[in-house]
Formats: sequence, C-alpha cells, structure tokens
Amino acid sequence: MAVYGNAYQWGGYPLPTAPIPRYNGRAWFVDGTNGLDGNSGRSPKNAFASIGQAVEDNADLQEGDVIYVFPHVMAATDTDPGSYAETFIIDTPQIALVGIGAGPVQGGIPQVKIGSGTTAMCTIRAPGVTIMGIGFNGASATTNTGGGIKIDDDSGSTKSVFGTVIRGCHFKNCNCHATNGALGGAIYWGSNGGGWQTLIEGNRFYKNVADIVMTGTGLSVPQDVVIRENIFSGPAANVDVNIYVAADGINGLIIDRNIFQCTPNISSGSNATILKLTSCVGVLSNNSFGSSSEAFGAAQANVVPTTMMICGNYQDNALVGRT
Repeated sequence: MAVYGNAYQWGGYPLPTAPIPRYNGRAWFVDGTNGLDGNSGRSPKNAFASIGQAVEDNADLQEGDVIYVFPHVMAATDTDPGSYAETFIIDTPQIALVGIGAGPVQGGIPQVKIGSGTTAMCTIRAPGVTIMGIGFNGASATTNTGGGIKIDDDSGSTKSVFGTVIRGCHFKNCNCHATNGALGGAIYWGSNGGGWQTLIEGNRFYKNVADIVMTGTGLSVPQDVVIRENIFSGPAANVDVNIYVAADGINGLIIDRNIFQCTPNISSGSNATILKLTSCVGVLSNNSFGSSSEAFGAAQANVVPTTMMICGNYQDNALVGRT
C-alpha cells in the first residue's frame, strides 16, 4: 500500500481531526485543473478530474477510504474560484471527502458550484461520512433549488445515515427556495428525518436563504445533533432563517458557541427568524447574536421551546434569554 505521509503537504495546514485512510484503506485524489477521470486517482499526479468519478464511478472505493480534493488553479484576475460544476451522491460508508486548502473561505478551499437544478450538490446516503474543507456555492439565491448537502436517510430500508461530520466547509447561496428556508438550505435533512449522531462544526455560512434545516420526520425524529462554532448567514436581506427544525423537532440538539450575524429579513420571507426549534429537546448555549433586541420563546419570532435549555448567550447589549 502506498504511503503518502501528511496529506496536507500539497498545500494546506494540518488539522488534528483530519481523517486519514484507516489500515488497508486507500487515499484517492481529485484535481479539477490537472486531473483526468481516466486516471487511476491513486496519487496527486494521477488524480481524477471530478469528485463524482471518485465517489460514484469508482468501483474500488471502499469503507475507510479518504478522497482528497484540490482547488482549481486560479488566475491573478479571477474573482471567483474555479469550481467542480457537478452533483454527487456518497453512498459508501465511512469515507471522508477532504478539501486541501487553508480554511472555510471562498477561494481558500475547493468549491462545488452549480447554477441551477433541483438536486443537492452533495447527497449523503451512508453512515460514518465526513465532509471537510469543501465549499458549496449555489451561484444565485434564486436559481439553485437543490441546496448544498442533503442528509438522505430512510431508516435503513435502503440507506442509513448517521455519524455524519461536516466540518470546516463554506456554504454560499445554497438554497432550496428563493424565500422559504423551511424547504431546505445549505445543510438539510430530507423529509424522512433520520440522520442521527450528526456533528456540524466550524463552518462558514453566507447568503443562504437557510443554513441548517430539518425539513421533516416522516420515518424518524433525529437525535444527538451537535451544531457548534459556526458562523451563520447574513446580511439580513439575504436570509429567511438560520436554523429551522420541522414540527416534531430534534432530540438531543446542542447549539453551542456559534455566531449569528443578524435577524433574517429577506423580502417575502416565510420565517424571518434566527431560530425555529419547535419541539426540540436540548441546549442553546454560549452563542453570540448580532442584535440588541433578540428574545427567545414561543411568543417571539425566535421559536425556542421550553424543552431547549438556554444559558450563557449574548447579544449586542446584554445576556439574552427566554421571554
């Protein structure tokens, strides 16, 4: 088995939590500038050209493998990164998709970008999947109705999604509707629900109509979901809701140490709120809100039920709590 050492030697910085191939696992490489889908994908010099070739059309992909994705090469005059203009489905358990880059900023990591369509850019249909250091750009707030990353679970009938980690990614204009964030967004669960044991950490959200959405619980109410240390979308005129949870809620929802830039106020928006956590059970703690007038409770625009404990949150002028 080839040994690649520190996978970040090709242009990034080492993260202690970055996955590496497990014993007998393989490293795969994607390079949209220099790669070819006819290559082996087994080294940087023989990289695939597309993410889809690595995750969907790769007969040798197996559990425990890691796919490293290089950014497209940019010219000095570029105003937007070169992009992987594709959608793809991850249905192999325990694989990791890792961008080689410098942090969750547009232009600093490899970017997936589509201009239109009703399919999520990335759909997860397997357990134990990690997505790290990848940018997702819907290109326009009105044209992309597929969203960014979709958690697509059917309670194990044909696919089971749990143990998902989404870390250090950048999400921009990833929408499922032009003004209604309840229909999906940058990261969202399908109408079946499921997707237990999910960690969403250290991501940057920008100009999404909705950032994190649980659209329904047709088969299973999600449990053990941790959302921490993210920066959520603004400006207010581009956003309908930052975190939206459908009526049956999430059990064991932890929202901790995040920054919420503003109170969403998109024109003709359906929610116009930072949080809608109906029926959720968990904790809202140590978050910062870019406002001086937020209050939480069923009577407020921010719907946070009494089953969500509130502690140590701050806004512009004071601690913020339930009213």
